[in-house]
Amino acid sequence: MLFLFPSNDDNRPMMFFRSLIFFFLIFFFTSNASSLKQTYVIHTATTTTKHVVTSLLDSLQTENIHDDDDFSIPEIHYIYENAMSGFSATLTDDQLETVKNTKGFISAYPDELLSLHTTYSHEFLGLEYGIGLWNETSLSSDVIIGLVDTGISPEHVSFRDTHMPPVPSRWRGSCDHGTNFSSSSCNKKIIGASAFYKGYESIVGKINETSDFRSARDAQGHGTHTASTAAGDMVPKASYFGQGRGLATGMRFTSRIAAYKACWALGCANTDVIAAIDKAISDGVDVISLSLGGSSRPFYVDPIAIAGFGAMQKNIFVSCSAGNSGPIASTVSNGAPWLMTVAASYTDRTFPAIVQIGNRKRIVGSSLYKGKSLKNLSLAFNTTAGGGRRGGAEYCARDSLKRELVEGKIVICLRGASGRTAKGEEVKRSGGAAMLLVSTKAEGEELLADPHVLPAVSIGASDGKTLLSYLSGAANATASLRFRGTAYGATAPIVAAFSSRGPSVAGPEISKPDIAAPGLNILAGWSPFSGPSLLRSDPRRVQFNIISGTSMACPHVSGIAALIKSVHGDWSPAMIKSAIMTTARITDNRNRPIGDMGVGRDSAATAFALGAGQVEPTRAVDPGLVYDTSTVDYLNYLCSLNYTSERILLFSGTRYTCPTTHGVVLSPGDLNYPSFAVNFVNGGATTARYKRTVTNVGSPVCQYMAHVEEPRGVKVRVESQVLKFQKVRERLTYTVTFVSEASTNSSSSSFGALVWICDKYKVRSPIAVTWE
Repeated sequence: MLFLFPSNDDNRPMMFFRSLIFFFLIFFFTSNASSLKQTYVIHTATTTTKHVVTSLLDSLQTENIHDDDDFSIPEIHYIYENAMSGFSATLTDDQLETVKNTKGFISAYPDELLSLHTTYSHEFLGLEYGIGLWNETSLSSDVIIGLVDTGISPEHVSFRDTHMPPVPSRWRGSCDHGTNFSSSSCNKKIIGASAFYKGYESIVGKINETSDFRSARDAQGHGTHTASTAAGDMVPKASYFGQGRGLATGMRFTSRIAAYKACWALGCANTDVIAAIDKAISDGVDVISLSLGGSSRPFYVDPIAIAGFGAMQKNIFVSCSAGNSGPIASTVSNGAPWLMTVAASYTDRTFPAIVQIGNRKRIVGSSLYKGKSLKNLSLAFNTTAGGGRRGGAEYCARDSLKRELVEGKIVICLRGASGRTAKGEEVKRSGGAAMLLVSTKAEGEELLADPHVLPAVSIGASDGKTLLSYLSGAANATASLRFRGTAYGATAPIVAAFSSRGPSVAGPEISKPDIAAPGLNILAGWSPFSGPSLLRSDPRRVQFNIISGTSMACPHVSGIAALIKSVHGDWSPAMIKSAIMTTARITDNRNRPIGDMGVGRDSAATAFALGAGQVEPTRAVDPGLVYDTSTVDYLNYLCSLNYTSERILLFSGTRYTCPTTHGVVLSPGDLNYPSFAVNFVNGGATTARYKRTVTNVGSPVCQYMAHVEEPRGVKVRVESQVLKFQKVRERLTYTVTFVSEASTNSSSSSFGALVWICDKYKVRSPIAVTWE
């Protein structure tokens, strides 16, 4: 299953529940008779997949000609011709065996569901109308951003097409008719819209159209939010009930949008996501934005990695969210090197609320509530708020609170066990006046501003200890709440605690994530069919909503990539990625190293949390040097991972022979990547040597000097120390040798950087060294 990535970490139990549903379905299908069906992604070795499918159906129908059971008829859902070579189908075990014995078959794996992983962020990132990247030239060219998500709300003010020129003639997409959506729903802004649900329905069952639409229309809000973040038009005075009021705009607000709905109530089926990417490639998009993903897995069984490779081959930039499983190490998703993997960070905008407890101590939390203060209300928690055989009152789980205990009181709820807004729903349903949402040690000091259905304040773990300590020693514990609205000037950026961390399990030879972008408390467009809290009981409707997650960070980078592509139309996806990474910001607005909320705001974030740094759009358009990477380079990287020819065929589409040079084995570290991941095994080799090639895209004549920030325990030697360029697009090669001087019996990491400097240019590549 693929999941969208908004952060509702206390959504982790729901994700676990969804996983249980999924595995139950898998068990049901695989443990019963061979006549029962399951949906598969099937890879073929030929680009003439339609011929293979026709042959397959002919053979299967011949076998089943005397079978009166319609259940045994194979169902072909999608044929993939752009993102990969293959198709998806619902088959019995016997039919799958027939497929496996068909000429041209490479591999098959069961379909599953993935999960879904702004007004001010443009200003925080330094984008200003009429200046730099937001000038008339860079905004006038046509760049098309395709978003695979929950759909789009076509009537939203962010998607007006006022003064937009005609749709470019190169566009090959369509605006597909469906429930509550027609061809007239598109305009010169939203130029394409399609829905993909065959895989989802084969796993979950028919979509309930009382709560969603079998069309590109967004019933949830997530897709509208990401689309308006990447490419939404400028909307003045946008706000969430007055909070965060200002100019709402996408990162490249003049871009066209193509919406591919592949995500539904319980997630996004692999087969549907591949079909969406396949169509996006065929339609002619320039950028694909994927705020979704699953767990890290080998690239040859990762549908986003495989389909993303197909997009890269067509010169399409693919941006993906890193996931919301932080701060746990090695949880980063979407780690293939041809994908841009985006972590989430803070802006300096906050929504402060003051909690004054009875012993006069003040706690600063976060709240989107903008009503009157609440004074001297009694506190209720755990046994003083509920109880019974079901338990869960400390988490404010459903039906855990007792009205006679909480009515008119401020209820304390620990994070975990249920969704954050669902806790507020339970407090309100039980008669509580307000909620204090307390982070546990796992969430640290993160202050999420959620669209709760009642007055609610989020507080960090250390302040939570103070609060609970006071509660345990007070006979009549009380608190007062004051809501301060919107504030600016907080320390930022900081990596969000929920943002998934490296190193990548699937590809530790590449340092992931790649980059960080705003993902906490982001205000952007919302669907009129969903309340801001995503609760069915929430009757409120808003034009703009504030939510958090790497889902929100990803479209920032998608829009910025579109900006760079509008200036440098001949740059490859790898060149755009390199420009974004090597120009990233590594200090906050106090000129200190960017912090990591998962460790503590005063602790410097490492490359496994921050990537290369915080994206800096205006610098990225003029990086000086770039690390370009070709399709052949990526295929050689797969060779270096010892992939079989059949596994490489999943990506290449045609047979590829791995190169051998005088018996020298390819090294994964030699992939021409804008960062360095160096892995030592304790007791093993102590030296690693990597090669890189940089292309001059800055001043024609420039002499770059190497500056090294050595990781602890490692000596770094660069050859050559000087790179002398005489013209634009000249390519020069250098090598870096890493020598481990550390002696350790346990796993550990250290970090540094290599920076090439010439005049105004500082081309920085992070270095991550790991001992295992």
